[in-house]
Amino acid sequence: MRTTERLVLRPFRDEDLDPWAALNTDPQVMQYLGKPLSRDESDRIASGVNKRYASDGTGFLAIERRTDGAFVGACGLQFTPWYPEDFEIGWRLARSYWGHGYATEAAASWLEYGFTTMGLRRVISVTDTPNVRSIGVMRRLGMSFDHEAQLEEDGDRFDATIYSITASAWGAKTDGRG
Repeated sequence: MRTTERLVLRPFRDEDLDPWAALNTDPQVMQYLGKPLSRDESDRIASGVNKRYASDGTGFLAIERRTDGAFVGACGLQFTPWYPEDFEIGWRLARSYWGHGYATEAAASWLEYGFTTMGLRRVISVTDTPNVRSIGVMRRLGMSFDHEAQLEEDGDRFDATIYSITASAWGAKTDGRG
């Protein structure tokens, strides 16, 4: 578990499962993430996240707002099937929490952990090319355009935009030099 100024990043709890499932069925949230998920799929993801976090300290942890304990969404570092040599930073927030800087704040905490605690040299982020909101988060994190690719998930091909940041670029940014 980690905290930021406004957030707690932690494993999923039973009380998170309803809002997590609701988020995963919201067509606007899922617009660039594939088909909406069933309740069973959402519950399996939450359980898998908790197991991964317990085993290696990574995963897509729940985001809780510190002021009121509200479940905001999830964010974390995980391996991606498309780029198995890299950790990917990702986030998924309920629509009512968009535009408040929560994704950037949670992802920045994960990047700090990845570079300082895990000793990662580089982290990527992958999104559908039209997803300008996520690209905006990537840029606010100090990530730079890496490349475009056509990727496949569950049999569906999509145009992806990949951003990356190195440990040295992160260090320059957090030292106030970037």
